[in-house]
Amino acid sequence: MTTQHHEDEGTLCATAFLDHDAAEVRDFVADALPTSATTPRARAVALYHAVRDRVRYEVYGADLSRTGLRASSVARTGSGMCLHKSVLYTAGLRSLGIPARLVLADVRNHLASERLKRLIGGDVFHMHCLVSVRLDGRWVRATPVFNKALCRLYGLAPLDFDGTADSLYHPFDLRGRRHMEFLRLHGEFDDLPYQRVVEELRAAHPRLMSADGAGFTEGSLVGEAVPLTAER
Repeated sequence: MTTQHHEDEGTLCATAFLDHDAAEVRDFVADALPTSATTPRARAVALYHAVRDRVRYEVYGADLSRTGLRASSVARTGSGMCLHKSVLYTAGLRSLGIPARLVLADVRNHLASERLKRLIGGDVFHMHCLVSVRLDGRWVRATPVFNKALCRLYGLAPLDFDGTADSLYHPFDLRGRRHMEFLRLHGEFDDLPYQRVVEELRAAHPRLMSADGAGFTEGSLVGEAVPLTAER
């Protein structure tokens, strides 16, 4: 019983980045939930789809400052990469009393344009972020990252989440080609390990950093998408 109590403290509380007590987060959550979502699972699923599709996924221009990576900032700007969107989802879940943690991993074949792959330095992206959520007494993982419109442009089926099984990655694209795989799991975290994340991103992807080092260089994943009819 004591262990569970301490676990809930760590996976429900507001933190520097998971500031679910902020008005922006609470407003986002309230707007995301239909009146029919009355159970924790239904609320977690509804919030997943809201974060996935209402917050635009964009690596380019991503703000990696402490302020930019707060859930309240993401809710306000409506844009971000995996880190930003997972931070918002985790904070939103906690605001509903649903335990949640951040998950960090290195992945191969992350959704990317050819230019972004050159800037990344290959097909391995470090510090990919998703969420671990406890529903019905068990932990499942969810990735509320790649919005439907962007998935269509890149020939991927959007990742779904029903609250009962892991929703991790696109193993294959719509043409049956292998698209993503997990290479290294860094662990689960009660708050974003900011310094560790930023230092590894700067070390692993120096060409992707902006001139001031406060975020990623400018561009557009939508603008750089190759039409599905074109050869890749």
